[in-house]
Amino acid sequence: MRRLLALAAAIAAPGCAEDPEDIEAAYVSPLEYRDYNCGQIGQELGRVSRRVHEITGRQEEIADDDAVAMGVGLILLWPALFFISGDDHAEELARLKGEYDAIQQAAIQKECDVAKQIEEARRLEEERIKKETKAAPTGPTYMGAGRSLPR
Repeated sequence: MRRLLALAAAIAAPGCAEDPEDIEAAYVSPLEYRDYNCGQIGQELGRVSRRVHEITGRQEEIADDDAVAMGVGLILLWPALFFISGDDHAEELARLKGEYDAIQQAAIQKECDVAKQIEEARRLEEERIKKETKAAPTGPTYMGAGRSLPR
């Protein structure tokens, strides 16, 4: 029985959808956008950004569903492993992330206002992440108290 579960997991694991945060951007040359003016760059950046968010949401749903099917399949019902879709949007998401990066580079090269907005948004996001990691408790906490247990 254990061998059957191990075999089923080995077969199903490659079919699991990848978490969107783990998908790296595919390379897209910023030269593709060299003839765009700043207005066109801003519009294209908005279009690609919306599509990235849409596909990221879909990819997250698929990855979550696959993770649940894998957990149920390994623990309870190995036939559930056959419901792992593997039908993800990883390639499209990688391409879109690459396009987004290329458009950002083109905006920076042309010194568009949108490039300044992007840099400011990145700086604010980095600050937010730093604050969250500093505020996170380091040890086990009392229920609802937010204080660390004494060591």
